[in-house]
Amino acid sequence: MTTCHDPVPYSAMPVAELLREHPFAEDFFTSLGLALPPAGESVGAYFGRLTPQVLEDLGIERGDLVERFSAFMALLVSLRGKRTGPVIDSITIQGGVDKNGAAEEFVLTVAPGEVVSIVGPTGSGKSRFLADIEWMAQGDTPTRRRVLINGSVPDPARRFSLEHKLVAQLSQNMNFVMDLSVEEFIVMHAESRMVSDVAGITRTIVEKANELAGEGFSPHTPVTALSGGQSRALMIADTSCLSTSPIVLIDEIENAGIDRKKAVRTLVDGRKIVLMATHDPILALMGDRRLVFGNGGVRAIVATTPAERASMAAFEEMDARLTAVRNALRNGERIDNF
Repeated sequence: MTTCHDPVPYSAMPVAELLREHPFAEDFFTSLGLALPPAGESVGAYFGRLTPQVLEDLGIERGDLVERFSAFMALLVSLRGKRTGPVIDSITIQGGVDKNGAAEEFVLTVAPGEVVSIVGPTGSGKSRFLADIEWMAQGDTPTRRRVLINGSVPDPARRFSLEHKLVAQLSQNMNFVMDLSVEEFIVMHAESRMVSDVAGITRTIVEKANELAGEGFSPHTPVTALSGGQSRALMIADTSCLSTSPIVLIDEIENAGIDRKKAVRTLVDGRKIVLMATHDPILALMGDRRLVFGNGGVRAIVATTPAERASMAAFEEMDARLTAVRNALRNGERIDNF
């Protein structure tokens, strides 16, 4: 019989403590059709008092049952640790070349909680820049840019991993095809992340999404019935609260039908590294720095000044008036007095 080393004596822990620290332990008992042990009893003691008839029905020797439980806990705890991934202190993008092959003279390093805006005309290379970051380019894309994590070339296993992606991208067009409610979708994601309080994180994500969406929705709304803006609001809230990807790329969320300023702040509060392509002056000035693109390359890196930030109040006032006009038109009101 293969034994499983149990460095943490999970079978000796009181069940209440075990479930508080590792809620997924309940799945072991559910899979065998066993009732949960009393809160103050250890799993080992519980297994010790199971009757021979119960063990015979399970087809498991008493000693094997403890070994199986220890192996189950060790595997799940290990998987949970791997899902969190390594700590990302910074991402560095080293310049490559523009469409004409001219060198980009820049090195940009961004830390968690920072926002970098990406501005420039349509076709100037903004989306290609985001794609380079998502790909963790190592001189192997048309731009020849290189992306470093914590100052080093990323581990190929992380770079090409589908399960442990370093980058989450939120695009203009996001549609669901699965037949689930909003609540079921979040619960499925939370359980895959082995979150301890699935119900709590689900409520939080729905609340955050409704703060961002132009029109609210309930946990029971089918995800296929969400509007484009509601879908993006849900994904931003979900990314902020559940995604283990430390880097978030945003492509023109000003067209997403959501509260874009709150959306960016939600991600920043989640300690994400945020890079966003935008034509919106308010979003552009929310960035700590902005990359100015032209002809497929970075033409300048501009730090946002206090004076520019002060101007945001005037821009936000203008934006609020335009938003009021849009809402009035949507509600069938006249706009004579605007």
